[in-house]
Formats: sequence, structure tokens, C-alpha cells
Amino acid sequence: MRYCGIGGQAVMEGVMMKNRDTYAVAVRKPDGEIEVKKENSPGGKMRTAVSKIPIVRGIVSFVDSLSLGMKTLTYSASFFEEEEKKNDQKKDDSLLMGIVFVVAIIAAIGLFVLVPFFLGESLKHTIRSAQIRGLIEGVIRVILFVIYVKAISLMDDIRRVFMYHGAEHKSINCIENGMELTVENVRKQSMAHKRCGTSFLLIVMFLSILLFMFISVRNIGLRMLFRILLIPLIAGLAYEWIRFAGRHDNALVNGLSKPGLWLQSLTTIEPDDSMIEVAIASVNAVFDWKSFLGEEEGIEILSLDEVDENDEILDALDRYFEPPK
Repeated sequence: MRYCGIGGQAVMEGVMMKNRDTYAVAVRKPDGEIEVKKENSPGGKMRTAVSKIPIVRGIVSFVDSLSLGMKTLTYSASFFEEEEKKNDQKKDDSLLMGIVFVVAIIAAIGLFVLVPFFLGESLKHTIRSAQIRGLIEGVIRVILFVIYVKAISLMDDIRRVFMYHGAEHKSINCIENGMELTVENVRKQSMAHKRCGTSFLLIVMFLSILLFMFISVRNIGLRMLFRILLIPLIAGLAYEWIRFAGRHDNALVNGLSKPGLWLQSLTTIEPDDSMIEVAIASVNAVFDWKSFLGEEEGIEILSLDEVDENDEILDALDRYFEPPK
């Protein structure tokens, strides 16, 4: 498998693909057509400035991914509103999106940081060891996350998002496995990928277990504050691992990536061909996969359509394969 450098995210009835400082969102509209929007990714200068600084680049990338993810989700959802947004509502919509983003972050911190923390603290009279309580806190966090993902996957809209998530992974795997990006080839691919955000979240939870086990501050308020303040650091460390794992293919890295790949079985569902078509459209907007595969094979790849439209090529092929007289 060869690293191609693109990543993505499932959105409502669509897929967002990102390649360096460019991203594209492809959405299957209610009328059945595929709408593709391509733009430059915000924060490109900041990412370039810190691209050589380990951990810091991960923190910047994490914040950028959250912001871009919310933006593209909002964009994809706009196709399914009963009435189109009016021009004079844009400022209010931007403000609403910002509020929703902040509330989502607060809710995530509450559910996956504070709830496990207080549950672990409730055991301090029974379990004296702070390290063991920290371990229990981390296990509770993982259990809550798995239950949460499993619960939301029962919702029809979320299930379809998870199907588009599968289409996103399959499309990237198709390219990195050296195959042309067609519906037939994509359909054969695995839905698991080492650079997935689900694997990133599992690494975050694992690292939080290790770090939180050794925070031995007596004041409960300070311990809780440290857990919140350490989130950026943990995100930066998790990013470095995901980045490393995505660029290396050996037994050790693959083995350590297995838990994250397993967890992806909860957030990816087998897509149908129409979803794969949307993912392919998103990839095509930001990535020249033909050149990528051509560099690998040392040849120029032509589609059948391109060959059919070029009579000179056809004539040359006929002459080349003409049997000797």
C-alpha cells in the first residue's frame, strides 16, 4: 500500500475529501445529481508554519479538522432544508454554526472527560490507589464512547453517514492499493483505514489513560482542570501516531493499529454504488489519482473514454496488434 496523502470525512449524503490546502465536498442532492464544491482550506498558512513542529502541528490540525468538519456538515445539510437560506440570514447562520460548534465541544468534554472523572472519583473510598482509579476512569471513557457510537448508529441519518464513511475509506484504499478509481474497484476495498478519525479518538482515549493515571494532585478541582488542559497535548500526540502509522506498513505498526481498525467497524457501514460514486467525485476534485498511479507504475494511464475519443491511438493499436502476414 502506498501513502497518497489525502483524507476525508463523511457528511450528510456526501463525502468531503482534503488534499493539502484544498478540499472538496460532493453531495448527492435530493434530485439525484451530485453537487461538488471545491475550495481552499482555511488555516493553510498556520498549518504551513507549524508543519515541521511535532505535536504542535497535530493540535493545529485537530482544531482545523473540527472547524472544517462542522463547516462541511452544515453545507451538506443545506441541500435538504425545505427552504433555501436567504442572503440576509447568512450572518445569523454563521453565528448559529459557531454556537453549535462550541456546545458540541462542551458536551464532548462533559461526556468523555468529566463524567468518567467523577465516576472514578466516587471510588476513592473503596480504591485507594490513584493509578488504579485512573485506569478505571479510562476504561469507563472507552465504554461510554463505544455505547455512544453504537447508539447513534441506530439513527437512520447517522447510519447513512456511516455508509458514506465506508465509501470514503474504500475510495482512498483503492488508490493506495494501486487500482484505478472506479465503482467496481472501490467496491472490492476494505472499509478500514489506519488514518481514520475513529482510530485517532481511540488513541486519544488510550493516551488519556496513561497521562491521567499519573496526575497525583490532591485538589479535585485542579485534577479536573489538568484533564481539560491536557486535551490539546493528547490530541497532538495522537496525531503523530496516526501520521506515523499511515506512512508505515509493517507487522508492528499494523498490530498496534488493530484496535483502531476494529473500532472503525462501528463507524463504517458498507456503502451502495451511488454513495461510492459521490466519494469518487470528491476525490476527483482534489486529487490526480491517474498521475499518482502512473508514477507508481511508470506508465501513463488512460481511461477507456479517452482511448475511444482518440482515433490515432486506436489506429496505432490496430497496427501494433495486427497479425503478421
